[in-house]
Amino acid sequence: MTGTGFLPTTPGRPGSTVGTTTTGPHNRLGIDYLREAAFLGPPPVPILDAHLHVNGTGAARLFREVAHAFGVTRFLSMTKLEEIDAVQSIFGDELRLIATAEYKSGDARHSLGRGYADRLRQVHARGARVAKFWCAPRARDMGAELGDPALFDLDAESRRPAMDEAASLGMVFMAHVADPDTWFAGKYADVARYGTKRSHHEALERAIERYPVPWIVAHMGGWPEDLDALDGLLSRHPTLSLDTSATKWMVRELGRYTDTRIHQFFRRWNGRLFFGSDTVTTDDHLHAGNKVGEMAVKAASEHDARELYASRYWALRVMWETAWHGQSPIADPDLAMVDPVNRSPMDAPGLVGRALPRELLLDFYASAAAPLVWPVG
Repeated sequence: MTGTGFLPTTPGRPGSTVGTTTTGPHNRLGIDYLREAAFLGPPPVPILDAHLHVNGTGAARLFREVAHAFGVTRFLSMTKLEEIDAVQSIFGDELRLIATAEYKSGDARHSLGRGYADRLRQVHARGARVAKFWCAPRARDMGAELGDPALFDLDAESRRPAMDEAASLGMVFMAHVADPDTWFAGKYADVARYGTKRSHHEALERAIERYPVPWIVAHMGGWPEDLDALDGLLSRHPTLSLDTSATKWMVRELGRYTDTRIHQFFRRWNGRLFFGSDTVTTDDHLHAGNKVGEMAVKAASEHDARELYASRYWALRVMWETAWHGQSPIADPDLAMVDPVNRSPMDAPGLVGRALPRELLLDFYASAAAPLVWPVG
């Protein structure tokens, strides 16, 4: 594996430390991530990560250390209400909050509706200026348990109390809409139950028309597989921006395009595209034990957690800043989900460096998102 180029200001070549450390699902190639951070050097501007889930005191400290090594110094986080004080004591003014509903409540109908309206007021009082509305297709399963599969669709009446409250507070709306095409091919193959990706975008557009506030749609609008569809969405809705979080998803799908198409997209929508990683931190990552939940099982020691957090920033900075081509160091089980005969859960796609021009990186990394999500004073 060789590097095919890198930014002139980079003091070393991405991938220089391949094979120097132990391997695992967050580091298939044995990369020394912190040495790589030094090789990359500082980004052209300190990075604002506009999509995070920072929780856990020990994990938050470790994550902040890793992020700083990669030049990420501002953080927009969906931190749990009960952990805000602890997390903010670690990050200080470097972190701002995104309000979220309590998804694991015993009363999902209440927690995503009027209960979330109450929670919004609490988190807004703690400084949050962004309200997250989660509506992944698997919410249809939650709705079905309550007798209405569409209960938690983004344009459902059940969403109105929380959305009305967020709008009255002057908050930015963030939405998770749809999921990867790989999931629609596997987990969501039942179209009658889960709908199509386009149907989820239609619900999004109805919600945007109902609430003329600034919107951020996470994970590149839930549709990095179709930049033409995103061109149309952004053209129709001038209040809409996209974050590029979900590292494995972005690496896999954006790697399918030509450099010309990626650069064209970023130039056209410069100012409306925000950097994000979607990294989740929890103290469960720091030790082995009885883990519960998909995110908790991703690491079982401080070493594993450091590899998890660093791998995302290494992959993203290499993808956006350099022209390096090679294998992604992060295992992507979605490949095996759609092709179990030829792929294993430890396989990964190629990582294609895009070498975005400096003027685009300045906006993408910080200037575009800051006025919207980083209130001053």
